[in-house]
Amino acid sequence: MEMPLFLVLSFVGLLVLSTPISMVLLATTAGALYFFLGVPLTALVQQLFGGLDNFLLLAIPFFILAGNIMAEGRIAEYLVSAMKVLVGRVPGGMALAGILTCMFFAAISGSSPATVIAVGSIMIPALVRDGYDERFSTGLITSSGTLGILIPPSIPMVLFSLVGGTSVGDMFMAGIVPGVMRVIVFGSFAVYMAMRFGWGHREAYSFGESARILGKASWGLAMPVIVLGGIYSGVFTPTEAAAVSVVYALFVETCIYRSLNFDKMIAVIRNTAVLSSALLFIIACAMPFVWLLTREQLPGQAAAYIGSVVTNKYMFLFLVNIFLLFIGCVMDIVSAILVLTPIFLPMLDIFGIDPVHWGIIMIVNVEMGFLTFPFGLNLFVAMGLTGKPLTYIARSVLPFMALLVLCLLAVTYIPEISTWLPGVLK
Repeated sequence: MEMPLFLVLSFVGLLVLSTPISMVLLATTAGALYFFLGVPLTALVQQLFGGLDNFLLLAIPFFILAGNIMAEGRIAEYLVSAMKVLVGRVPGGMALAGILTCMFFAAISGSSPATVIAVGSIMIPALVRDGYDERFSTGLITSSGTLGILIPPSIPMVLFSLVGGTSVGDMFMAGIVPGVMRVIVFGSFAVYMAMRFGWGHREAYSFGESARILGKASWGLAMPVIVLGGIYSGVFTPTEAAAVSVVYALFVETCIYRSLNFDKMIAVIRNTAVLSSALLFIIACAMPFVWLLTREQLPGQAAAYIGSVVTNKYMFLFLVNIFLLFIGCVMDIVSAILVLTPIFLPMLDIFGIDPVHWGIIMIVNVEMGFLTFPFGLNLFVAMGLTGKPLTYIARSVLPFMALLVLCLLAVTYIPEISTWLPGVLK
């Protein structure tokens, strides 16, 4: 048996056996080193620890901590109120408020499941009370939790930049237009459904009440502005921006909203430590695998083979999209980015694909795994919030999955959607 076949069979076989992805990566790499290369396994340990020796990785626990602080606080509540003020007068205003709140909260928290928890607990009951269909309401908020992952700051974009060698700032900027486009598509569909079935009621606010609500929400809305403004003005690096987001979130929730007490902070720190440790351990276990692929030049060989079989750029993108959609069903977004990015990068030169554009395609694809049955994490979160069975939640997101696929095709075949803004700002 040749080593590439061993890597594929062992990787897939261990995944089928429900082995944790970190152990899959370690076992596959160790097997290849021991049986095929005769390399001492101490090299595995060296790569395991060396993979974490990167300043950029510090951004991950900081962004997670900032997101957990806001999830435990009242930022989500004030964002909902602010969005109702802004769009409450138009048809489908409550649904639009839910979509916009999910976009902003996911952007400032960097977590799709946390968005569904924080916003869904408020918006799903509110939508049902306002006359919206319960299945539509559940599907809307569950799916909208994925919208903000393209709006910076975004942990998957940081990871892709780490593995793919792209600029974090360019990735952040590249995600804004596709992210806003998906919000517009979701919003248009929500307004159409509300007008067609007569769901919801228009809600107007007085000038004084609007000013008061927007004033309170402005502290949360300012987070992306501070983070991106600091990065692009050169005041701080992306990693330092993550630390600033923690300080800012802590200041807003403790000094402005006064929503965090000692018990909540203990829960925030505990949840952050658990999630950060899990993510960083997966990253550490992925780095020896990436090193092995690079050492044996396997991505280059795969690129040469695919280039000889598929000569059309658009057919290549179509086939890769199908593959990534499947991967999103069985693998989490962090693992998929870490494992697949080194494999596909050499192929980009063959077909003339911009790495930043490719990163957005990959993130949009694998991100849809949050909504795929039976492993989508957002489905389980929504199931816990609503008490509905998993099959009910999965059916409720199907119309929104179709919209996401349409947006994916647009992002794939119109690269300017991703590359225009980074190009303008250079």
